Amino acid sequence: MSATGRFFCADAARSRDDSIVGTAPYGSVWVLIEYRGGWPVNGFDGLDLDPGTKALVFSAAQAVRARVLLVRRHGRHAPQGPRRWAVLRYEGTGAHRRRWGTWNRDEDLAQIAQALGASGEPVNSGDPGAPGEPSDPGVPGVPGGPDGRPVVLVCAHGLHDTCCAVRGRPVARALSERWPDLVWECTHVGGDRFAANVVVVPDGVYYGNLDAGSSVAVVGEHLAGRVHAEHLRGYTDLFPPQQAAVAAVLDRFGPAGRHDYTVAGTVRDGDRWRIRVTGRPPGPPALDVEVRARRTPQHRLTCRGPATSSAVVYDAVSVRPS
Repeated sequence: MSATGRFFCADAARSRDDSIVGTAPYGSVWVLIEYRGGWPVNGFDGLDLDPGTKALVFSAAQAVRARVLLVRRHGRHAPQGPRRWAVLRYEGTGAHRRRWGTWNRDEDLAQIAQALGASGEPVNSGDPGAPGEPSDPGVPGVPGGPDGRPVVLVCAHGLHDTCCAVRGRPVARALSERWPDLVWECTHVGGDRFAANVVVVPDGVYYGNLDAGSSVAVVGEHLAGRVHAEHLRGYTDLFPPQQAAVAAVLDRFGPAGRHDYTVAGTVRDGDRWRIRVTGRPPGPPALDVEVRARRTPQHRLTCRGPATSSAVVYDAVSVRPS
């Protein structure tokens, strides 16, 4: 509870020291739709759009398990001109696929369904040394996405959860001041109690428990090709115990590039997993990580509802060279 007696789920999670490891939702395709008006509590689903176009986009996204997010630039002064949309796809090689477009009328969003049905344009991920990528992540005037650099999303969906606005907007402000062309506020991404949440797409990396200062440091490191274990919720192409295994390796051996470690094998035995993680030099070539699952006591996990529930936590209990 706050000093005023109001419940904030992120404050409660920090007081309990809730683990953020292994909490990134699974997925590899994202649809971003710039929407400058008020966001409904349920995001895209609640928009008053042309029914046929809306159904078309929803069906196409569902077919490839894409997540549809509304986005906007931070600040009160809305940009002028057509609104943008994007379809971003993660690929394990780092040569992600992206397609961007603009829309003025609802019917223009039908292009999203077409893009979801196509392969998209292959573009390098922005890791250092990737061909055609600018070496300085702070270069001004480079649009977020079409040039191949990641898009940085900050959940600021206050109508969905108060903490997303209270903690997300200061982070969006700080990141937008540093990288104005890469950063967008977005609707709900999951894990309200870990606000402020930042998702880098199409890299598929979730960060949580951020504030203005830590977010600039974390995103700066990410853009420079170094993912740190601190604040890492997980990689979206991995399942929770695998996310926990990679986080444990990063914690022990230090930051590494998004694709420097690969999950090569997973064996489950009840509430335990043995996960083989292989790495690129100079990191260790192969490691066996044991991960154990446990369930927390019942707690109130979001601001919006009084209901309580438990969460599954994934602990890495050992990291050994294989």
